[in-house]
Order: sequence, then C-alpha cells, then structure tokens
Amino acid sequence: MENCKTPLPDFVVEYFQLMDAEPQHFCKQQWQLRKIIESVFKHERLRIDTERYEKYIGLGKYLGFGRGYEWERYLTGLFLCTYREDGRPRWNRILVYMGRGGGKSGLIAWWALALISPYNPVPEYNVDVGAFNEEQALRPVIDVRKALNRHETKMRKFFKWTLECITGKQTGAELKGYANNSRGLDGLRPGIIMLDEIHAYENNATIEVFKSALGKHPDPRQAYFTTEGYTQDGPLDDMIKLANKELTAKDTSSASLWYICKLDREEEAHDEDLWHKANPSLIYKPDLVDTLREQYRDWKNAPGHNLDFICKRMNIKKNRQELAVTAREKLMATAKELPDPNDMQGWECTAGIDFSKTTDWTAINLHFRRGEERYDINHAWICAQSADLWRLRCPYQDWAEQGLVTVVDEPEIPQQLLMDYLTEAMYRYTIKAVAIDDYRYALLAKGLESLGFSKAQKNLVMVRPSDIMRVVPIIDRCFSMELFHWGENPVLRWATNNTSLIPSKKSVLADSGELQNGNFLYGKQEPHARKTDPFMALVASMVVENQIMDPLPDFDDEEMVLTF
Repeated sequence: MENCKTPLPDFVVEYFQLMDAEPQHFCKQQWQLRKIIESVFKHERLRIDTERYEKYIGLGKYLGFGRGYEWERYLTGLFLCTYREDGRPRWNRILVYMGRGGGKSGLIAWWALALISPYNPVPEYNVDVGAFNEEQALRPVIDVRKALNRHETKMRKFFKWTLECITGKQTGAELKGYANNSRGLDGLRPGIIMLDEIHAYENNATIEVFKSALGKHPDPRQAYFTTEGYTQDGPLDDMIKLANKELTAKDTSSASLWYICKLDREEEAHDEDLWHKANPSLIYKPDLVDTLREQYRDWKNAPGHNLDFICKRMNIKKNRQELAVTAREKLMATAKELPDPNDMQGWECTAGIDFSKTTDWTAINLHFRRGEERYDINHAWICAQSADLWRLRCPYQDWAEQGLVTVVDEPEIPQQLLMDYLTEAMYRYTIKAVAIDDYRYALLAKGLESLGFSKAQKNLVMVRPSDIMRVVPIIDRCFSMELFHWGENPVLRWATNNTSLIPSKKSVLADSGELQNGNFLYGKQEPHARKTDPFMALVASMVVENQIMDPLPDFDDEEMVLTF
C-alpha cells in the first residue's frame, strides 16, 4: 500500500491473498471489513508485536492445531497483537460469527492459553469464559487442561491447574468458565471476557455483568463467539445490527472487529462452493463437508425439521416459530394420481375430521395406505355465511364447481352433511377408525355413534397434541420420500401451505436455548384468511393409520402350492 503509515503485517497479507485467490468464498461483510482494515493501516501508526504473535501462534501446537488456519492467524494478530501508538489494543472487541464446525471453541481455548501464558506480560490478566450452560463454559478449560496434561513435564514450569481453574505462574492470570446461572459473577476481575454462543441469550443481563467487570486490568478486551440461533431480538441481533451499520459506513474509528462469515442469501445454500462463506475452515475439513452434504439433502427435502443446516451451518437467520410443513416441490409432488375408484373398492382406510367452528370450515380426509404409499381423498365444507368468507384468498367457488368443496348457505355446517359423506364412503371402503380433535368430539359424537364409531367400540379416537407430535415425523417422511398420492387436489395443497410447524413447547432448556424436546405441532400461519382444516383432517387420519392392514398379496392359481 502506497503512503502507508503502517505496513500490512504478514498475517493480514496472507489472509487477503486468500480472499483474492477465492473471492467467491467470502461474504459481503468480509470484504467490508477488509476495506476498513486497509484504511486503518494506511492512515494510522500502529505497533505490531510480532514477537508476541509468534509466541501465541506457537502455543497452537500444544492444543493440536499446529499454526492454525489463515483466519485464526489473521484474527489472533489483529485482536491480540496490534496496538495503537499509546500501547492500547487497536481493537478491544471482536465478534467471531461463523457456521457450526468452524473451530470457534478451539480458538477460545487457544487464546485463553496464550493470554495466561508468560508471553502476555500483563499481570493477573484473567480469562473469564462465559456460556449459556456449564458444559459449554467449561469446555475451553477442559481443552486447555488436557493439553497441559499431555505435556505435563514441560507445562508444570509455567502453569498450575485444577479441574476448575488454570493459572499462569508468572503473571497469576487465571482461566475459569462461568455458566449463565453461575453464582459469583459479580466478583469477576477479568482482563478479557470470552462469551461463547451468545445466540442463546434472550437479554443482555448476563452479558452486562461480564462487561461491567472489565477495566480492573490493562488492555481490557471483549470477545464474542457464536453461530446464528433462533432467539428473536436478543443480544446477538443487536450486535449484528451494529456490525452491519459500522461495516456499511466503513467506520475506521471503531474499536470492534466484526468477523462475520455467512451466506449473503439463502439461495446460495444450493451451491456447495459457496458454503465456505459461512465456514472459513471448510477447505481443510473434508469430513465436515460430507456431513454438510447430508444435512443439506435433509434440509432441502424437509426444511421445517432440518432448519439447523440453514441457520447454524450457513448463518441465515430464521424464526423457528413459523416453519413450512414441507418444501414447495415436495408439496407439488403430492399431485400423483389416485388409483381408479373401482380398483379402490373395499380398501381399508381411516377418516380424519377437523373444524375450528361449524360456522366456518369443516373437512374430512379418507386415508389409505398400501405398503409405504399413502393415498388421500379429501373434502371440505365452507359456510357461506361465515364472517371470514370475504377474507379468503383462494378460488373456493371454482373448487366448489370441481366438487372438491361444498359451499353451504346456512348459518352453520350441519353435521348431517358429514355423516352422509361418511355413510357413502362406508359403502365403498372399509373405514377402520375415525379420528377427531378431542375438543370437537361432543358436537359429532351422536352422529358418529349412529354410524358405529364410538369410544366403546375403540374405533373412534380423540386426537391429542401428543398424538400429533408422534405423527409429524411420519408426515415429514411421506413428503420427503414423495409417498403421498392426493390427485389433483389444490384445496389440500393450499391448506397444507397455510400450515406452519411450531415447537411443541415455547420454553427452552436453560442450558442451550434450544427447543426443549425437539417435537413439533401444526399451527396456522394466518388465523382468518388461510384455512388449515383439510390438512389437519389428514393429520388426524394419519394418527390412526396403524389400524389399516396391508392387503395380502394376490396369488395366481398356478403360483399357489399346497403342502400337506
């Protein structure tokens, strides 16, 4: 760089050369940060402690990292070894935001070991690692302790360690881990705080406790490490907003290093070469690439159940409260033709009934299973006097002309219409069981009993949320494997598209911020204009599909062999 007040150090040149060689592997924020760094070195007089840098990098071999990857050397040099003219760190806050598997936890352990080592001259430069759960908080301590144990003879000269704490003998600096709910956070005296997976924090309370303890030692630093997460409007969202603001403005006065690795757009997930944008270590991890390929296939087939790929691997923000039931191409694949009605005569099936109000929509789904394949005949009734009718964003009148729905011009949908439909179906098929939401049972109990379906007969099943949780993975597999045969039924596809997957519990584990049990229920994406009853009738019918017996194979007389 011409007229440069501070020449670019080797660790920066090396990283920029990598960017120039493979520009498609770096996201927009990486290039914005580069512009800022180039400007800072061009216009400011900085001191690069190259000796300390080499010592810090050299410690990587004890952790099994060798000299590390380019991005690790780049950040180590900038954050830990670059100083202003007055001797203070040029950057005293860093965000390391990259996809899962990149090596963030390893870098925390590496930096922790470096900062409590004799190579850091600041006395009592404590390293306090914080995380949402205890296991995560103690992981760097455990990793460093294991490294010291492997080289115990040499390391006992410089460190002493217990299960909970590692101390640098020369400076008295301590490495400890603190979980979100740890006691004694108010007594911290850190030189640096390093908080892991901050996506799990819902508010700034704990982070502020860590931050407020800084300033008791020279060179105070803050380091934040994370993937993307599902918490909405939390500290990570605030930090990313600030990062984007400073990066876009090319704010060279900032003391923050915003190291962001992510896809620029969700569509880029379909190009394997662009996965490097979210994970700069990927080029060195072929096993991880294989894992990502498998997770990508799962995500493409069923994005609702495999959201971690796009969110935590590719760092694309997602709201887990509203997820699509299946990918659009998988939904369209349900248009497989149903068998000829004459061929289905006598087939066993189940019936699912769903409605929110008899003054709105009601639906029945007849569900058949032959081996792995599923066949569904779905019909809905629409109350023409519904207060929500004007809100509908669908061609329901055209559907009525096609016989897919029945528009009922009455104050409510008479239950007798449903009983008549089931009666006609019973002449054609063998209905093994009827499933209905527990809350709707009372309205139809007498009518269903008149047809021979009752709790006493054990062929009438009340559908509970736990039943739906159990059947969600089965429905998901039917979509992903394209096992559904719905014929040309846009009503059922429309209702499915109106449905969202929602976590079965809104509470989260105190130690991870993830879903408590990983189970899902189905909910409405919009309560008035987008109805879900036809799809929920299908869900109900599948709750009891195990009552359908697979038919015995047909045998030709010539193939039959009798033995006595």
